[in-house]
Amino acid sequence: MAFEIKDIDESKAPLLDHLVELRTRLMRSILALIVAFGVCLYFVDPIFGFLIHPLREAFPDGEGQLIFTKLPEVFFVELKVALFAGFMVSFPVIANQLWAFVAPGLYANEKKAFLPFLIATPVLFLSGAALAYFVVMPIAFLFFLGFGGETGGLEIQALPSVGDYLNTVMQFILAFGLTFLLPVLLMLLHRAGIVTREQLVGARRYVIVGVVALAAIVTPPDPGSQVILAVPLLLLFEGSLLLMRLQDSKGKSEKEEGDAGAGKPTSQANQDKATTPPSP
Repeated sequence: MAFEIKDIDESKAPLLDHLVELRTRLMRSILALIVAFGVCLYFVDPIFGFLIHPLREAFPDGEGQLIFTKLPEVFFVELKVALFAGFMVSFPVIANQLWAFVAPGLYANEKKAFLPFLIATPVLFLSGAALAYFVVMPIAFLFFLGFGGETGGLEIQALPSVGDYLNTVMQFILAFGLTFLLPVLLMLLHRAGIVTREQLVGARRYVIVGVVALAAIVTPPDPGSQVILAVPLLLLFEGSLLLMRLQDSKGKSEKEEGDAGAGKPTSQANQDKATTPPSP
């Protein structure tokens, strides 16, 4: 049985029914988030240990520690870790509920157009987050720890607090994850007719400057992190231009086939009319 995407829902439900359905979808999403938060809070120690791993590897063997300067700091850090991890775990459920609410109001061709974006969004976000965790953070932490040592007869030692470290990790992950969604944004703008491929090609030099400036803003002030973010973003931009070109070619071909199909009966009718003898 072939996969079939149904067309728009022709039923005209009252506004109150839509509000009730929206409330149901929101309640399911919140329930999924609460359950995921509770599970992640139970396993918060190994989750936070996973986030600490890049910093532990950056310190020399047997050295390094995290401190807290406020009594409730560790407690709130664990809540943030559990909430952050819970949202990541429950995101598929939340996205499914959002799609289930919006999909009945879309035509079949619109559903086919949006499905690739729904699939690409978590994949690109996780790709950016993985790049930040496995590549960027180890390099950045080694860079920052290199400023320790002895100055003026006094030892300068890195003693990062738990809260500051978590904020830094979340900044890395969110910055790389969200910026990796650039192709999704560009393709949506292109499909909506707001921008064209020719406009983006003409503005390539400005895009390069903007990407470098964005990388300098969202990453810590070390050149390695900025380069590691800027290069993939430029590659994603060029990949978006290639996808736009393929999309334009496909749309042009479909339009030509549609025009040919519409013109064929007319030509056939004219030919029949020309060959039909006049009535006496």
